[in-house]
Amino acid sequence: MNAPDTRRMYSDSIAGYVTSYDPAHDRFGLRTSDGREFTIHLNGFLSSEIVRNLGDGPRDTGEATRDMLAEGRYVFVYGLFYRWDGGERIEARQITFPETSRGNYVFEHPNWWVQQAAEIADFYLRGHFPDGPGKDGRYDWRSFRTRLTLSGTHVPDFTGDDVRQETDTISRLVYGLATAFMLTGEERFLNAAESGTEYLREHMRVADDAEGVVYWYHGIDISEAGQRKVYASEFGDDFDAIPMYEQIYALAGPTQTYRITGDPRILDDIDRTVALFERFFRDEDQGGFFSHLDPITMDPRADSLGRNRSRKNWNSIGDHAPAYLINAYLATGREDFSKLLEETADTIAERFPDEPVSPFVQERFHGDWSADRTWGWQQNRAVVGHNLKIAWNLTRIRALHDKARYSELAERIAELMPAVGSDQQRGGWYDVVERVADPDTGAHHLVWHDRKAWWQQEQAILAYLVLAGVSGDPEHRRLARESAAFYNAFFLDYDDGGVYFNVLANGIPYLVGTERLKGSHSMAGYHALELCYLAAAYTGLLITSAPLTLHFRPQPGAFPDHLLRVAPDLLPYGSVQLARVWIDDEPYEDFDPKQLTVRLPLSSRPLKVRVEIEPADMRLRVSSDFDGKTAHIHCEGVIDREELEKFRRCLTEALSVEPRRVEFHLCKVTEIGRPAINELLFQRAKMGLEVDFVIVGCSLPEVTSALLATDAFLVDEDRTCVTD
Repeated sequence: MNAPDTRRMYSDSIAGYVTSYDPAHDRFGLRTSDGREFTIHLNGFLSSEIVRNLGDGPRDTGEATRDMLAEGRYVFVYGLFYRWDGGERIEARQITFPETSRGNYVFEHPNWWVQQAAEIADFYLRGHFPDGPGKDGRYDWRSFRTRLTLSGTHVPDFTGDDVRQETDTISRLVYGLATAFMLTGEERFLNAAESGTEYLREHMRVADDAEGVVYWYHGIDISEAGQRKVYASEFGDDFDAIPMYEQIYALAGPTQTYRITGDPRILDDIDRTVALFERFFRDEDQGGFFSHLDPITMDPRADSLGRNRSRKNWNSIGDHAPAYLINAYLATGREDFSKLLEETADTIAERFPDEPVSPFVQERFHGDWSADRTWGWQQNRAVVGHNLKIAWNLTRIRALHDKARYSELAERIAELMPAVGSDQQRGGWYDVVERVADPDTGAHHLVWHDRKAWWQQEQAILAYLVLAGVSGDPEHRRLARESAAFYNAFFLDYDDGGVYFNVLANGIPYLVGTERLKGSHSMAGYHALELCYLAAAYTGLLITSAPLTLHFRPQPGAFPDHLLRVAPDLLPYGSVQLARVWIDDEPYEDFDPKQLTVRLPLSSRPLKVRVEIEPADMRLRVSSDFDGKTAHIHCEGVIDREELEKFRRCLTEALSVEPRRVEFHLCKVTEIGRPAINELLFQRAKMGLEVDFVIVGCSLPEVTSALLATDAFLVDEDRTCVTD
């Protein structure tokens, strides 16, 4: 009898770093993230592109593919895999480059995440408010629907008699819209966030004055006959209970809006919802917070709760920090918020680690903190994103409470997760896996599928970005880049807008059932826009040394002592500073650079506040402006090989408007290297003889002489060197 035929052919993807290119055989070597070596064959049926952002057109690189296969460059390859006994061959059909050139990842451009935020926020505005705002610029949230289709329209099944509006879905979208305003300053996003917050307060909020608390409905159903309040949760995991995470996420949108406006009514809602947590969810005996309450008795130990009786979980402990608590602290600086952050971080550091039983944290507990490994769908399983979320948030909280055990656990999670939670062939991060390795294979088996969810990619990107920024560890930065590359290569929907809920292991969108939707109980723009905001902050302020611009709109007298706090996140003290402030588009000087606060002037109307935050140790500050004829390029610091890409980027943007004259303000430049001079010569030649490159003011003699030696520059010593 003949041996069985083991030949197989299938399509798949693989990601890694180019190790070599062999033009004679038209193939290249590729090393995956975990160090395995592969050979990729090319042929005539090949296309390639650079990862593009939402709102951008295709960036085809088909003719340049082979020239771009430089050693060390990270690539995604989709193609045909042929396998047989003793052999394998991979033939590439599509190559995707997340770098424009080696080391220059597209998502590290200062405007990448800002542009993406605007595109995603506009997608949700179009979807939920197809008629746009009213004459007053406000959005009518009565038209909001929890479910939104792939293309950004309301689900037809929910345009009949009854329409569900879930509180948390609205709140998460409000968070995203408020965040988009902070990044872009676009009025429509703030108008929608403020009107959404008002809608939540009017329709979903219950103020119990007798108990001194606020709680939030699960949602409301709207019909022609009126509204039906949905008190207890009707989501499957939490049915007929009041889950803490729903109360937590009801605060997400309003709290972010409060950071911008200072509306005291929102702060009162935050305080009284926290009072709800303290009054009913807190376990006074053994610490922490219970996950569910009986809706009638408000008792976390009621028999009616069934499997949720006397339980604690990741959501009831860990979700406070990212959903509302860090933002509430950033807006107020209050000690009680700080202490609650410390308490939740202490609880996580003490209760959640589970080595040597499992490399994953324990996520569910009984009331006495014994592990619950039989609950519902989770059983003894790990959600990869929750582990990464812990690493991210403990790193943030350590900036406020400097406890070594926070960073020790964060670093340990970051070290363990790639091998047990990531796809080390294709890139990206898995969903739910078994907490204990299979004894036969030694692997932590996937539970239901090998799909990858958008929000778990976010947790990985932010965890490794903030760890890279705080520690300077190149391994963290590598993993952050790989995670961001996978997300931006495969989750952005260029056809309909927004981001996909899930993709298959190879990056192809998975468009079945609720995972086809872009609005649901689980998805509402929150994670995608949180990612845009914090990736922009961490990348620029902690890694690439680029400033971050944020926008605020404080109401008259809203903030105590007229003090607006503008810190972008919990970052190591002294790592960033407030560099510039504008109020109503005019420069403003009454601010504290180190405390990141602005002393607001008295006003009878909301103020338009724009701030620029930058790294405290910024080697090169470079910016440009254009007055219709002359491009002005302002530089301060060192222009060497390390800062060349930043200098090139600013120079390219300044020259793109085709100025008739280019003035370089260099009086605060302490050093200029030969690569930067060569870049200037290269660009000078492209501009033509009719465009003058002029050194303005009195720069250091060695800087001026180095540039004049090229015979490509003029000097205007009579002009003032302006650096602001």
